[in-house]
Order: sequence, then C-alpha cells, then structure tokens
Amino acid sequence: MEPTPFSSVKKGTLLIATPEITSGLFFRSVILVCESTSAGSFGLILNKPFDFDLPEELIDVSDCENKKIHLRITGAAQPNQLMLLHNSHQADQTLEICQGVFLGGTFEFLQEASQNKEGPSILLCFGYVGWGPNQLEEDLMSGAWITLDANSKHVFETPIEKLWEVCLKQKGGKFASLASIPEDLSLN
Repeated sequence: MEPTPFSSVKKGTLLIATPEITSGLFFRSVILVCESTSAGSFGLILNKPFDFDLPEELIDVSDCENKKIHLRITGAAQPNQLMLLHNSHQADQTLEICQGVFLGGTFEFLQEASQNKEGPSILLCFGYVGWGPNQLEEDLMSGAWITLDANSKHVFETPIEKLWEVCLKQKGGKFASLASIPEDLSLN
C-alpha cells in the first residue's frame, strides 16, 4: 500500500480555482470541502447559481417567507440530488462542516424554515464534486486549487459573484493580486 501524501485539505476547507482553470464548471469556482478521507473527498461549489424553477411540491423559493434560501449548482456529479447547506445548529440529521455551517436536514426542516421570516440561511445544493483516493492532493500539487479555511460568512453572506475575488484577497500576498485578473484575459 502506497503512503498517502500529506494533505492540508480537511472538512471545512475552501478550494479556490486558480486562473489556470479557464473554462467549465470549475472556472472561478469556490468549493467547500464537506468530507476528505483516504478514501476520497467531496465538496459543494458555492458560487454557481441555479436558474431553474423547482417543482412547487418541493419548494417555491419565490413564495418563501424566508428570503435567505438560495439555489446553487454545486457539482456535476448527481445533479438531481438535493442537499441542504445551512446555518441552523438545531436541525436534525446534520453534519457540521465548519463553525456555523451544517450539511443535511429533513424535508420538514426545509418546509418549516422556508415559512419562517427569521429562519436560517439555506443553500439548496444540486449535485456535488468528488475526488477518488489521492486525486484532490494531486490536483493541489499541480496548482489547480488554492486552499483557505471556510467560515459561515463565505458560505452565506458573501455575494456569489464576489466570492472568488473575496477569498483570494483574504488569502493575501500573491493570491490577492490574482483577484484582479479579468475573466476575459483578452481584456488584459
């Protein structure tokens, strides 16, 4: 059995796409790692909006009392799978990803939270991103991702169109200068 390389990636780490990723779903993506073990890792892309209507029997986001419920395309694997990412420590069947950020919850929790004006922030996440054993470490070693510890502000308060830039600036140093690179490099 080969030794597993040292990994700085743990549950609650953000993966910030480097400018070397120039197209596709990972372009300027910020991914929240939800689990990382020797068997592999999975995460949710935080900054890709979901612009489709959901069946009303699931939830009508436009009709919710809670205006802190948002839809996200969080990965290409199993895009029809719905996961809840939220800031309610009182929800059943949840896993704490980092302080103030929880994954999981029941349909009843979603229904109740959607009708509570003061309810929790919730991201309705469709799909996920996954890596097999050592794949994420290889991606990191190749320079595809920059890591940063996640917090609830990244997940629930930072506007999604600014998240990539905000994370790079927060990382500081040479990474902060990457935040000013235009999306279309022909404009540079």
